[in-house]
Amino acid sequence: MFQSEPDSGGPLAMGESLSPWIPSCNGSIRVELDGQRTTGDSGALLLREALDNSGVIEALEDNLVDPRHPLRIRHSLAGQLRTLVLQRAMGWIDLGDTDTLRRDPLWQLACSDARGTTPLAQDRPSRATLSRLLTCPGRDDNIDVLHEGLLRLVVWRLTSLNHGERPEQLTLDIDGLPIEVHGHQGGSAFHGLYGARIYSPLVASLAETGDMVGGLLREGNAGPAEHADTWIPPLARRLNESTGASVRVRIDAGFTDNDTLEALEDRDIEYLGRLRSHTGLQKLAAPCLKRPRGRPPEQPREWYHDLAYQARSWPAPRRVVLVVQEHPDDLLLHAFFLVTNLGRFEWPPERVLALYRKRGSAEAHMGEVKSALNVHLSSTDRGASIVQDVMARNEVSLLLSLYAYQVLHGLRSLMERQTGRGWSLRRVREQVLKVAATLSLHARRITVHLGDAADRWWPTLLKGLPKLMALP
Repeated sequence: MFQSEPDSGGPLAMGESLSPWIPSCNGSIRVELDGQRTTGDSGALLLREALDNSGVIEALEDNLVDPRHPLRIRHSLAGQLRTLVLQRAMGWIDLGDTDTLRRDPLWQLACSDARGTTPLAQDRPSRATLSRLLTCPGRDDNIDVLHEGLLRLVVWRLTSLNHGERPEQLTLDIDGLPIEVHGHQGGSAFHGLYGARIYSPLVASLAETGDMVGGLLREGNAGPAEHADTWIPPLARRLNESTGASVRVRIDAGFTDNDTLEALEDRDIEYLGRLRSHTGLQKLAAPCLKRPRGRPPEQPREWYHDLAYQARSWPAPRRVVLVVQEHPDDLLLHAFFLVTNLGRFEWPPERVLALYRKRGSAEAHMGEVKSALNVHLSSTDRGASIVQDVMARNEVSLLLSLYAYQVLHGLRSLMERQTGRGWSLRRVREQVLKVAATLSLHARRITVHLGDAADRWWPTLLKGLPKLMALP
Protein backbone atom coordinates (compact mmCIF):
# COMPACT_ATOMS: atom_id res chain seq x y z
CA MET A 1 0.00 0.00 0.00
CA PHE A 2 1.35 3.44 -0.93
CA GLN A 3 0.65 6.95 0.34
CA SER A 4 1.27 10.17 -1.57
CA GLU A 5 3.50 13.11 -0.70
CA PRO A 6 2.43 16.64 -1.60
CA ASP A 7 5.47 17.37 -3.83
CA SER A 8 4.91 17.38 -7.58
CA GLY A 9 6.60 14.72 -9.63
CA GLY A 10 8.48 14.95 -12.87
CA PRO A 11 6.83 15.02 -16.28
CA LEU A 12 5.59 11.77 -17.73
CA ALA A 13 5.51 10.62 -21.33
CA MET A 14 2.10 12.23 -21.95
CA GLY A 15 2.99 15.55 -20.34
CA GLU A 16 1.21 14.88 -17.06
CA SER A 17 2.86 14.76 -13.63
CA LEU A 18 2.49 12.45 -10.68
CA SER A 19 3.35 13.12 -7.07
CA PRO A 20 6.02 10.88 -5.54
CA TRP A 21 4.76 7.91 -3.60
CA ILE A 22 6.00 6.69 -0.22
CA PRO A 23 5.37 3.05 0.72
CA SER A 24 3.74 2.78 4.15
CA CYS A 25 6.29 0.13 5.17
CA ASN A 26 9.18 2.63 5.01
CA GLY A 27 8.81 6.41 4.96
CA SER A 28 12.38 6.87 3.72
CA ILE A 29 11.48 5.47 0.30
CA ARG A 30 10.32 7.79 -2.48
CA VAL A 31 8.87 6.34 -5.66
CA GLU A 32 8.99 8.82 -8.55
CA LEU A 33 8.11 8.71 -12.23
CA ASP A 34 10.52 11.35 -13.42
CA GLY A 35 11.49 10.20 -16.90
CA GLN A 36 15.00 8.99 -16.03
CA ARG A 37 16.88 7.04 -18.72
CA THR A 38 16.28 3.61 -17.26
CA THR A 39 15.16 0.30 -18.73
CA GLY A 40 14.27 -3.21 -17.67
CA ASP A 41 15.20 -4.78 -21.00
CA SER A 42 18.97 -4.47 -21.21
CA GLY A 43 19.11 -7.99 -22.71
CA ALA A 44 17.78 -6.54 -25.96
CA LEU A 45 21.37 -5.51 -26.72
CA LEU A 46 22.44 -9.17 -26.47
CA LEU A 47 19.66 -10.18 -28.84
CA ARG A 48 20.70 -7.40 -31.24
CA GLU A 49 24.26 -8.75 -31.21
CA ALA A 50 23.04 -12.25 -32.05
CA LEU A 51 20.69 -10.94 -34.74
CA ASP A 52 23.49 -8.92 -36.35
CA ASN A 53 25.79 -11.94 -36.37
CA SER A 54 23.20 -13.97 -38.26
CA GLY A 55 23.02 -11.29 -40.96
CA VAL A 56 19.37 -12.05 -41.55
CA ILE A 57 18.05 -8.47 -41.27
CA GLU A 58 20.58 -7.21 -43.82
CA ALA A 59 19.70 -10.11 -46.14
CA LEU A 60 16.00 -9.27 -45.87
CA GLU A 61 16.63 -5.59 -46.59
CA ASP A 62 18.70 -6.48 -49.66
CA ASN A 63 16.14 -8.89 -51.12
CA LEU A 64 12.70 -7.63 -50.08
CA VAL A 65 10.91 -5.38 -52.55
CA ASP A 66 9.90 -2.21 -50.69
CA PRO A 67 6.93 -0.56 -52.47
CA ARG A 68 7.23 2.69 -50.50
CA HIS A 69 8.31 5.91 -52.21
CA PRO A 70 12.02 6.48 -51.38
CA LEU A 71 11.47 10.16 -50.52
CA ARG A 72 8.72 9.34 -48.03
CA ILE A 73 10.54 6.65 -46.06
CA ARG A 74 11.06 7.67 -42.44
CA HIS A 75 11.82 4.28 -40.87
CA SER A 76 13.94 1.77 -42.77
CA LEU A 77 12.67 -1.71 -43.53
CA ALA A 78 15.58 -3.18 -41.56
CA GLY A 79 14.82 -1.07 -38.50
CA GLN A 80 11.15 -2.04 -38.47
CA LEU A 81 11.83 -5.76 -38.94
CA ARG A 82 14.48 -5.65 -36.23
CA THR A 83 12.01 -3.92 -33.91
CA LEU A 84 9.35 -6.59 -34.37
CA VAL A 85 11.75 -9.51 -33.92
CA LEU A 86 13.49 -8.11 -30.84
CA GLN A 87 10.28 -7.02 -29.13
CA ARG A 88 8.72 -10.45 -29.59
CA ALA A 89 11.85 -12.17 -28.34
CA MET A 90 11.75 -10.03 -25.19
CA GLY A 91 8.09 -10.84 -24.56
CA TRP A 92 6.51 -7.66 -25.97
CA ILE A 93 4.25 -9.57 -28.34
CA ASP A 94 1.56 -7.02 -29.10
CA LEU A 95 2.00 -4.16 -31.56
CA GLY A 96 0.44 -1.92 -28.94
CA ASP A 97 3.51 -2.57 -26.78
CA THR A 98 5.51 -0.47 -29.23
CA ASP A 99 3.91 2.70 -27.88
CA THR A 100 4.78 1.62 -24.32
CA LEU A 101 8.46 1.24 -25.27
CA ARG A 102 8.62 4.28 -27.51
CA ARG A 103 10.68 6.40 -25.08
CA ASP A 104 12.79 3.58 -23.65
CA PRO A 105 16.38 4.64 -24.48
CA LEU A 106 17.72 1.11 -24.72
CA TRP A 107 15.08 0.13 -27.27
CA GLN A 108 16.00 3.21 -29.26
CA LEU A 109 19.61 1.98 -29.32
CA ALA A 110 18.86 -1.71 -29.92
CA CYS A 111 16.54 -1.26 -32.91
CA SER A 112 18.06 1.68 -34.77
CA ASP A 113 20.29 1.53 -37.85
CA ALA A 114 22.16 4.66 -36.70
CA ARG A 115 25.35 4.78 -34.65
CA GLY A 116 26.58 6.99 -31.83
CA THR A 117 24.02 8.94 -29.83
CA THR A 118 21.79 9.58 -32.85
CA PRO A 119 19.25 6.83 -31.96
CA LEU A 120 18.43 8.62 -28.69
CA ALA A 121 17.11 11.58 -30.65
CA GLN A 122 15.14 9.48 -33.16
CA ASP A 123 11.49 8.53 -32.90
CA ARG A 124 10.79 4.81 -32.94
CA PRO A 125 8.28 3.33 -35.41
CA SER A 126 4.72 3.72 -34.20
CA ARG A 127 2.19 0.95 -33.81
CA ALA A 128 0.48 1.99 -37.07
CA THR A 129 3.80 1.98 -38.94
CA LEU A 130 4.68 -1.54 -37.80
CA SER A 131 1.16 -2.72 -38.59
CA ARG A 132 1.53 -1.47 -42.17
CA LEU A 133 4.92 -3.19 -42.39
CA LEU A 134 3.28 -6.64 -42.25
CA THR A 135 1.77 -6.01 -45.69
CA CYS A 136 5.14 -5.60 -47.44
CA PRO A 137 6.80 -9.00 -46.73
CA GLY A 138 3.46 -10.73 -47.36
CA ARG A 139 3.48 -9.81 -51.06
CA ASP A 140 3.93 -12.67 -53.51
CA ASP A 141 7.39 -11.44 -54.48
CA ASN A 142 8.51 -11.17 -50.84
CA ILE A 143 7.09 -14.07 -48.85
CA ASP A 144 9.67 -16.54 -50.19
CA VAL A 145 12.43 -14.15 -49.05
CA LEU A 146 10.99 -14.22 -45.54
CA HIS A 147 10.95 -18.03 -45.56
CA GLU A 148 14.57 -18.10 -46.69
CA GLY A 149 15.50 -15.70 -43.91
CA LEU A 150 14.21 -18.15 -41.31
CA LEU A 151 16.31 -20.89 -42.89
CA ARG A 152 19.34 -18.58 -42.73
CA LEU A 153 18.79 -18.18 -38.99
CA VAL A 154 18.73 -21.97 -38.64
CA VAL A 155 21.99 -22.39 -40.56
CA TRP A 156 23.62 -19.64 -38.48
CA ARG A 157 22.59 -21.26 -35.20
CA LEU A 158 23.66 -24.73 -36.35
CA THR A 159 27.12 -23.61 -37.40
CA SER A 160 27.96 -20.75 -35.02
CA LEU A 161 28.51 -22.92 -31.94
CA ASN A 162 30.28 -25.72 -33.82
CA HIS A 163 33.23 -23.80 -35.29
CA GLY A 164 31.55 -23.72 -38.69
CA GLU A 165 30.98 -27.49 -38.85
CA ARG A 166 27.61 -28.56 -40.20
CA PRO A 167 25.62 -31.66 -39.18
CA GLU A 168 25.61 -34.76 -41.36
CA GLN A 169 22.06 -35.90 -40.52
CA LEU A 170 18.93 -33.94 -39.59
CA THR A 171 15.42 -35.08 -38.71
CA LEU A 172 12.65 -32.72 -39.79
CA ASP A 173 9.55 -32.92 -37.58
CA ILE A 174 6.28 -31.65 -39.01
CA ASP A 175 3.36 -30.76 -36.78
CA GLY A 176 0.31 -28.55 -36.57
CA LEU A 177 0.33 -25.51 -34.30
CA PRO A 178 -3.30 -24.40 -33.82
CA ILE A 179 -3.47 -20.72 -32.93
CA GLU A 180 -6.63 -19.26 -31.44
CA VAL A 181 -7.83 -15.95 -32.82
CA HIS A 182 -10.12 -13.44 -31.15
CA GLY A 183 -12.30 -12.04 -33.88
CA HIS A 184 -13.19 -13.03 -37.41
CA GLN A 185 -9.85 -12.85 -39.17
CA GLY A 186 -10.05 -13.88 -42.80
CA GLY A 187 -9.39 -17.60 -43.21
CA SER A 188 -9.92 -18.48 -39.56
CA ALA A 189 -12.66 -20.94 -38.63
CA PHE A 190 -14.25 -22.51 -35.58
CA HIS A 191 -12.75 -25.90 -34.71
CA GLY A 192 -14.80 -28.24 -32.57
CA LEU A 193 -11.79 -30.10 -31.18
CA TYR A 194 -10.32 -26.93 -29.67
CA GLY A 195 -13.63 -25.22 -29.01
CA ALA A 196 -12.35 -21.97 -30.47
CA ARG A 197 -11.85 -20.07 -33.69
CA ILE A 198 -8.37 -20.85 -34.98
CA TYR A 199 -5.82 -20.84 -37.75
CA SER A 200 -4.16 -24.20 -38.41
CA PRO A 201 -0.54 -23.53 -39.46
CA LEU A 202 2.12 -26.15 -40.10
CA VAL A 203 5.49 -25.74 -38.37
CA ALA A 204 8.69 -27.64 -39.10
CA SER A 205 11.42 -28.11 -36.48
CA LEU A 206 14.70 -30.00 -36.19
CA ALA A 207 14.51 -32.88 -33.72
CA GLU A 208 18.20 -32.88 -32.86
CA THR A 209 18.57 -29.17 -32.15
CA GLY A 210 15.14 -27.60 -31.54
CA ASP A 211 15.47 -25.10 -34.40
CA MET A 212 12.33 -23.86 -36.15
CA VAL A 213 12.89 -24.31 -39.87
CA GLY A 214 9.61 -23.21 -41.42
CA GLY A 215 6.01 -22.18 -40.93
CA LEU A 216 3.01 -22.26 -43.26
CA LEU A 217 -0.24 -20.55 -42.33
CA ARG A 218 -3.39 -22.47 -43.27
CA GLU A 219 -7.07 -21.80 -42.84
CA GLY A 220 -8.70 -22.88 -39.62
CA ASN A 221 -10.70 -25.65 -41.26
CA ALA A 222 -7.74 -27.14 -43.15
CA GLY A 223 -7.30 -30.89 -42.94
CA PRO A 224 -4.23 -32.22 -41.06
CA ALA A 225 -2.29 -33.01 -44.25
CA GLU A 226 -3.56 -30.18 -46.43
CA HIS A 227 -0.67 -28.59 -48.40
CA ALA A 228 1.80 -30.97 -46.70
CA ASP A 229 2.66 -32.71 -49.99
CA THR A 230 3.63 -29.42 -51.68
CA TRP A 231 5.32 -27.79 -48.67
CA ILE A 232 7.40 -30.48 -46.93
CA PRO A 233 9.54 -31.79 -49.86
CA PRO A 234 10.80 -28.34 -51.02
CA LEU A 235 11.54 -27.43 -47.40
CA ALA A 236 13.57 -30.62 -46.91
CA ARG A 237 15.43 -29.93 -50.17
CA ARG A 238 16.31 -26.34 -49.18
CA LEU A 239 17.48 -27.56 -45.78
CA ASN A 240 19.69 -30.13 -47.47
CA GLU A 241 21.15 -27.54 -49.85
CA SER A 242 21.78 -25.03 -47.05
CA THR A 243 23.40 -27.40 -44.56
CA GLY A 244 24.69 -30.27 -46.70
CA ALA A 245 23.04 -32.68 -44.24
CA SER A 246 20.96 -35.69 -45.17
CA VAL A 247 17.37 -34.86 -44.17
CA ARG A 248 14.72 -37.34 -43.08
CA VAL A 249 11.11 -36.41 -42.28
CA ARG A 250 9.16 -37.57 -39.22
CA ILE A 251 5.37 -37.12 -39.14
CA ASP A 252 2.41 -38.22 -37.08
CA ALA A 253 -0.74 -40.03 -38.20
CA GLY A 254 -2.37 -36.88 -39.57
CA PHE A 255 0.21 -36.57 -42.37
CA THR A 256 0.60 -40.17 -43.56
CA ASP A 257 -1.85 -39.85 -46.44
CA ASN A 258 -0.80 -41.18 -49.83
CA ASP A 259 -0.20 -37.74 -51.40
CA THR A 260 2.35 -36.76 -48.75
CA LEU A 261 4.12 -40.13 -48.77
CA GLU A 262 4.27 -40.17 -52.58
CA ALA A 263 5.67 -36.63 -52.69
CA LEU A 264 8.47 -37.66 -50.30
CA GLU A 265 9.20 -40.87 -52.21
CA ASP A 266 9.33 -39.06 -55.56
CA ARG A 267 12.16 -36.90 -54.19
CA ASP A 268 13.96 -39.79 -52.45
CA ILE A 269 13.36 -38.31 -48.98
CA GLU A 270 13.41 -40.77 -46.08
CA TYR A 271 10.35 -40.61 -43.87
CA LEU A 272 8.83 -42.19 -40.78
CA GLY A 273 5.28 -41.75 -39.58
CA ARG A 274 2.49 -43.32 -37.61
CA LEU A 275 -0.57 -44.83 -39.30
CA ARG A 276 -4.11 -44.57 -38.04
CA SER A 277 -5.44 -48.01 -37.16
CA HIS A 278 -8.31 -49.29 -39.31
CA THR A 279 -9.91 -52.60 -40.30
CA GLY A 280 -7.36 -53.46 -43.00
CA LEU A 281 -4.40 -52.98 -40.65
CA GLN A 282 -6.14 -54.85 -37.85
CA LYS A 283 -6.68 -57.88 -40.12
CA LEU A 284 -3.01 -57.74 -41.13
CA ALA A 285 -1.93 -57.61 -37.51
CA ALA A 286 -4.30 -60.29 -36.16
CA PRO A 287 -1.91 -63.28 -36.56
CA CYS A 288 0.79 -61.33 -34.70
CA LEU A 289 -1.35 -60.42 -31.69
CA LYS A 290 -0.47 -63.48 -29.63
CA ARG A 291 1.25 -63.54 -26.28
CA PRO A 292 4.53 -65.43 -26.01
CA ARG A 293 4.40 -68.72 -24.16
CA GLY A 294 4.89 -68.73 -20.43
CA ARG A 295 3.61 -66.73 -17.51
CA PRO A 296 3.22 -63.01 -18.21
CA PRO A 297 6.03 -60.97 -16.64
CA GLU A 298 5.42 -58.35 -13.99
CA GLN A 299 6.97 -55.65 -16.20
CA PRO A 300 5.50 -54.37 -19.50
CA ARG A 301 7.07 -55.80 -22.64
CA GLU A 302 6.78 -55.21 -26.37
CA TRP A 303 7.76 -56.88 -29.62
CA TYR A 304 7.79 -55.94 -33.29
CA HIS A 305 6.84 -57.34 -36.69
CA ASP A 306 8.09 -56.09 -40.06
CA LEU A 307 5.22 -56.21 -42.56
CA ALA A 308 4.33 -55.08 -46.06
CA TYR A 309 0.96 -53.43 -46.51
CA GLN A 310 -0.89 -51.76 -49.39
CA ALA A 311 -3.87 -49.56 -48.61
CA ARG A 312 -6.52 -49.03 -51.27
CA SER A 313 -5.22 -45.54 -52.06
CA TRP A 314 -1.58 -46.70 -52.25
CA PRO A 315 -0.15 -47.56 -55.67
CA ALA A 316 2.21 -50.18 -54.17
CA PRO A 317 2.94 -51.90 -50.84
CA ARG A 318 4.90 -49.99 -48.24
CA ARG A 319 6.93 -51.09 -45.26
CA VAL A 320 4.87 -51.12 -42.05
CA VAL A 321 6.26 -51.87 -38.59
CA LEU A 322 3.76 -53.35 -36.15
CA VAL A 323 4.54 -52.62 -32.49
CA VAL A 324 2.77 -54.87 -29.97
CA GLN A 325 2.73 -53.93 -26.28
CA GLU A 326 1.74 -56.05 -23.30
CA HIS A 327 0.82 -54.55 -19.95
CA PRO A 328 0.49 -56.87 -16.91
CA ASP A 329 -2.86 -55.47 -15.80
CA ASP A 330 -4.54 -55.47 -19.23
CA LEU A 331 -6.33 -58.43 -20.76
CA LEU A 332 -5.84 -57.21 -24.32
CA LEU A 333 -2.64 -56.41 -26.19
CA HIS A 334 -2.00 -52.92 -27.48
CA ALA A 335 -0.72 -52.36 -31.02
CA PHE A 336 0.12 -49.47 -33.32
CA PHE A 337 1.65 -49.11 -36.79
CA LEU A 338 4.52 -47.13 -38.27
CA VAL A 339 5.04 -46.61 -42.01
CA THR A 340 8.51 -45.87 -43.36
CA ASN A 341 10.79 -46.14 -46.38
CA LEU A 342 13.90 -46.60 -44.23
CA GLY A 343 15.96 -49.63 -45.29
CA ARG A 344 15.25 -52.88 -43.46
CA PHE A 345 18.93 -53.76 -43.04
CA GLU A 346 20.12 -50.44 -41.59
CA TRP A 347 16.86 -49.82 -39.74
CA PRO A 348 15.48 -52.90 -37.96
CA PRO A 349 12.04 -52.47 -36.30
CA GLU A 350 13.38 -51.67 -32.83
CA ARG A 351 15.55 -48.89 -34.23
CA VAL A 352 12.63 -47.49 -36.23
CA LEU A 353 10.52 -47.38 -33.08
CA ALA A 354 13.33 -45.71 -31.10
CA LEU A 355 13.59 -42.99 -33.78
CA TYR A 356 9.85 -42.37 -33.75
CA ARG A 357 9.71 -42.08 -29.98
CA LYS A 358 12.13 -39.18 -30.09
CA ARG A 359 9.31 -37.20 -31.68
CA GLY A 360 8.30 -36.12 -28.18
CA SER A 361 11.13 -33.59 -28.20
CA ALA A 362 9.55 -31.88 -31.22
CA GLU A 363 6.25 -31.51 -29.41
CA ALA A 364 8.13 -29.93 -26.49
CA HIS A 365 9.72 -27.40 -28.87
CA MET A 366 6.30 -26.57 -30.33
CA GLY A 367 4.93 -26.06 -26.85
CA GLU A 368 7.79 -23.70 -26.06
CA VAL A 369 6.98 -21.59 -29.12
CA LYS A 370 3.44 -21.13 -27.85
CA SER A 371 4.29 -20.62 -24.18
CA ALA A 372 7.38 -18.39 -24.46
CA LEU A 373 6.29 -16.34 -27.46
CA ASN A 374 2.51 -16.54 -27.05
CA VAL A 375 2.06 -16.51 -30.82
CA HIS A 376 -1.14 -14.76 -31.81
CA LEU A 377 -2.36 -13.61 -35.21
CA SER A 378 -4.51 -10.51 -35.11
CA SER A 379 -4.42 -8.99 -38.60
CA THR A 380 -8.02 -8.39 -39.71
CA ASP A 381 -9.90 -7.22 -42.77
CA ARG A 382 -9.03 -3.61 -43.56
CA GLY A 383 -10.88 -1.67 -46.21
CA ALA A 384 -10.87 -3.68 -49.41
CA SER A 385 -8.61 -6.43 -48.02
CA ILE A 386 -9.47 -9.90 -49.22
CA VAL A 387 -8.99 -13.14 -47.29
CA GLN A 388 -5.66 -13.80 -49.03
CA ASP A 389 -4.33 -10.39 -47.93
CA VAL A 390 -5.30 -11.00 -44.31
CA MET A 391 -3.72 -14.45 -44.31
CA ALA A 392 -0.56 -13.10 -45.94
CA ARG A 393 -0.12 -10.52 -43.15
CA ASN A 394 -0.77 -13.17 -40.51
CA GLU A 395 1.74 -15.53 -42.13
CA VAL A 396 4.34 -12.75 -41.92
CA SER A 397 3.48 -12.35 -38.24
CA LEU A 398 3.86 -16.11 -37.69
CA LEU A 399 7.27 -16.18 -39.40
CA LEU A 400 8.54 -13.17 -37.43
CA SER A 401 7.58 -14.98 -34.22
CA LEU A 402 9.67 -17.94 -35.40
CA TYR A 403 12.52 -15.49 -36.10
CA ALA A 404 12.24 -14.33 -32.49
CA TYR A 405 12.32 -17.95 -31.32
CA GLN A 406 15.49 -18.61 -33.31
CA VAL A 407 17.35 -15.60 -31.88
CA LEU A 408 16.33 -16.59 -28.35
CA HIS A 409 17.27 -20.19 -29.09
CA GLY A 410 20.74 -19.05 -30.16
CA LEU A 411 21.35 -17.37 -26.79
CA ARG A 412 19.78 -20.32 -24.97
CA SER A 413 22.15 -22.73 -26.72
CA LEU A 414 25.08 -20.52 -25.77
CA MET A 415 24.00 -20.49 -22.13
CA GLU A 416 23.69 -24.27 -22.15
CA ARG A 417 27.16 -24.56 -23.65
CA GLN A 418 28.65 -22.18 -21.08
CA THR A 419 26.89 -23.52 -17.98
CA GLY A 420 26.53 -27.22 -18.80
CA ARG A 421 22.84 -27.23 -17.83
CA GLY A 422 19.50 -27.03 -19.60
CA TRP A 423 17.72 -23.71 -20.10
CA SER A 424 14.18 -22.91 -21.18
CA LEU A 425 13.47 -19.85 -23.32
CA ARG A 426 11.38 -18.37 -20.53
CA ARG A 427 14.21 -18.79 -18.03
CA VAL A 428 16.71 -17.15 -20.39
CA ARG A 429 14.41 -14.19 -20.80
CA GLU A 430 13.52 -13.78 -17.13
CA GLN A 431 16.91 -14.43 -15.54
CA VAL A 432 19.34 -13.20 -18.20
CA LEU A 433 17.63 -10.70 -20.48
CA LYS A 434 15.16 -8.93 -18.20
CA VAL A 435 17.79 -6.98 -16.30
CA ALA A 436 17.35 -3.38 -15.17
CA ALA A 437 19.86 -0.77 -16.27
CA THR A 438 20.46 2.98 -16.15
CA LEU A 439 21.90 4.86 -19.12
CA SER A 440 24.22 7.83 -18.80
CA LEU A 441 25.40 10.07 -21.62
CA HIS A 442 28.85 11.71 -21.62
CA ALA A 443 29.81 13.59 -24.79
CA ARG A 444 29.55 10.89 -27.51
CA ARG A 445 29.68 7.91 -25.18
CA ILE A 446 26.66 6.04 -23.82
CA THR A 447 27.22 3.95 -20.70
CA VAL A 448 24.75 1.25 -19.66
CA HIS A 449 24.95 0.57 -15.92
CA LEU A 450 23.51 -2.89 -15.27
CA GLY A 451 21.72 -3.77 -12.06
CA ASP A 452 22.96 -6.36 -9.57
CA ALA A 453 20.78 -9.04 -11.17
CA ALA A 454 23.21 -9.13 -14.11
CA ASP A 455 26.11 -10.28 -11.90
CA ARG A 456 24.96 -13.89 -11.91
CA TRP A 457 24.77 -14.74 -15.61
CA TRP A 458 26.03 -11.84 -17.74
CA PRO A 459 29.75 -12.50 -17.12
CA THR A 460 29.27 -16.11 -18.24
CA LEU A 461 27.27 -15.09 -21.28
CA LEU A 462 29.62 -12.30 -22.35
CA LYS A 463 32.58 -14.68 -22.23
CA GLY A 464 30.83 -17.02 -24.64
CA LEU A 465 29.26 -14.38 -26.90
CA PRO A 466 32.14 -14.41 -29.42
CA LYS A 467 31.28 -18.07 -30.09
CA LEU A 468 28.11 -16.91 -31.85
CA MET A 469 30.12 -16.27 -34.96
CA ALA A 470 28.83 -14.14 -37.82
CA LEU A 471 27.46 -16.05 -40.80
CA PRO A 472 29.34 -15.14 -44.00
